[in-house]
Order: sequence, then structure tokens, then C-alpha cells
Amino acid sequence: MAIYQINKGINRPIEFKGLKAQYIGYLGGGLVCLLVLFAVLYIAGIPVLLCVLVIAALGSALFMQVYRLSHRYGEFGLMKRAARRYLPGYLKFRSRKLFNHLSR
Repeated sequence: MAIYQINKGINRPIEFKGLKAQYIGYLGGGLVCLLVLFAVLYIAGIPVLLCVLVIAALGSALFMQVYRLSHRYGEFGLMKRAARRYLPGYLKFRSRKLFNHLSR
């Protein structure tokens, strides 16, 4: 049985086989969804070979997408990208009263 080292050190993010931080959870959730999809397809009466081919194709697409996101955005980049949507385009102030009180 192989033993995998998960943590790289104190105060460093979790990394497992190249996946960083929350992407490990995304991959796990995606695999659970694929398992449920396989069960639904099998119960629906679709041939097993076709079910396996569909799940294999979707699974490989899931792995490629999660690894791509992990390498592109890193530990916090995807959250920062999502938060950027909530930033206003510009701020409008009608007086300087707010800024005058900051220096006191």
C-alpha cells in the first residue's frame, strides 16, 4: 500500500499530486457526481459499456479542467477572480468630508 505525503510543511497550503487547496475538494465533489450519474444511467437501462464510456469521458474532462484551474489560478486566484465581479466600476463622492476625518 502506497503512503502519500500531503502536507509540505508548516503554514504551507495543502497540495496533493499537483492540486492545490480547494481544488482537491472540487475534484472529490466532481467524482462523487460522476458516481451518482453512473448509477442513474445504469438504473435507467443504458448498456453498461456506454455508461462506462460516458463516465470515462466526463471524468477525464473533469480531471483536465480541475488541474488547469489549479495551475492557472493557484491557491486563492479563483476566489479573487470571483470576488472581482462584486467590485464597483467607480466611486462617486460629492464632498471631501469623508476623507478629511481620516487624518484625525
